[in-house]
Amino acid sequence: MVGEVKINMISESVAEFRTERIEIKEEYKRFVGRKMLFIFSSLILIFVIAGISATLGSYPITVMEVYSIIWHGIPKILKNADFIISHGVNEFFREHFTTKEVVVWNLRLPRILMGVLAGIGLAVAGVVMQGILRNPLASPYTLGISSSAGFGAALAIIYGAGLTWIGVKYLVIMNAFLFALIPAFVIVALTRFRGASPETMILAGIAMMYIFSGFLHLMYYFTEPDAMKEAYFWMVGSLGRASWENVPLVLFMLFLCFPLLIWKSWDLNVMQAGDESAKSLGINVERTRIFTMMIACLLTASIISFVGCIGFIGLVAPHICRIVIGADNRFLIPASAFFGASFLLGMDTIGRTIIAPVIIPVGVMMDCIGGPFFLFLLMKRRREFW
Repeated sequence: MVGEVKINMISESVAEFRTERIEIKEEYKRFVGRKMLFIFSSLILIFVIAGISATLGSYPITVMEVYSIIWHGIPKILKNADFIISHGVNEFFREHFTTKEVVVWNLRLPRILMGVLAGIGLAVAGVVMQGILRNPLASPYTLGISSSAGFGAALAIIYGAGLTWIGVKYLVIMNAFLFALIPAFVIVALTRFRGASPETMILAGIAMMYIFSGFLHLMYYFTEPDAMKEAYFWMVGSLGRASWENVPLVLFMLFLCFPLLIWKSWDLNVMQAGDESAKSLGINVERTRIFTMMIACLLTASIISFVGCIGFIGLVAPHICRIVIGADNRFLIPASAFFGASFLLGMDTIGRTIIAPVIIPVGVMMDCIGGPFFLFLLMKRRREFW
């Protein structure tokens, strides 16, 4: 009799365990489904905002016309790829496209694509930096990358007139890229040779930000107003100089860096629990931190050297996505990428319409609208998200 009672108790326990296991699986599937829905919604939002953005300008074009022009233009471009390689993009548009098609493809689409790529890259870099440093304030701006890139670009704009054989445009891009890597090497050197903690790394980045900001303001103090205006316009960040020459370069760097960061997403999840816990699970914390930091800094430098210092998106887009879907980097990285792209493109669209025909740089719009928007989300949030 006692044996039968024990067998019944064990059977009931097994049944309860199976029921709980099934419920946990169903709950996890719903949670993953919500994450995928957010990622898919952000991707759809990119196409919607891009269609609206392509209609803005002095030449009137409807949204449906924009999509139709893009859809019918792709086969035409693929068919004449040899002509484009031999004669250039501008000559191809001039001979094979109508005026309306040239407006969409050559004037508006490069700006839209650069906004999407910049939003993806800066948001992903922000997610990774926050993950490896375990600090909500980590971003390409607070780690000094934007300030150093701005200093390098201003140096080329103001004092690079004698190097015209390079070309002023490419000199600015090259200088901004090289200077943007300086904080990355300093932070990595502290980690590699001094065994710096994540807190020390972010403090070093902030120190680099103030150092290059100080040099930049000192340069402004002794610079002619016209040159200073040009350098300042680059510092606030803008998509106005996007072209088909620049888009493939940024796209290449994104294709190079993004898969590597996705590959390290599980390691980033483990490192959230602390270095000791990550080491106990077989993660080489120092090597992972250096590798991901260098990839994130390389991606940031590649983008900033073309669009200027857009410093807000890398800080806020990851936090907004973390509020919605949680901190699992396997989903957080792609979610932040698509949301960052739609957010940056939306801010640029607003900047082009709010006091048209004057265009407000997207960096200014990110600070003026994005900051209060994020503060509103924080005030509405009832629990900690970090």
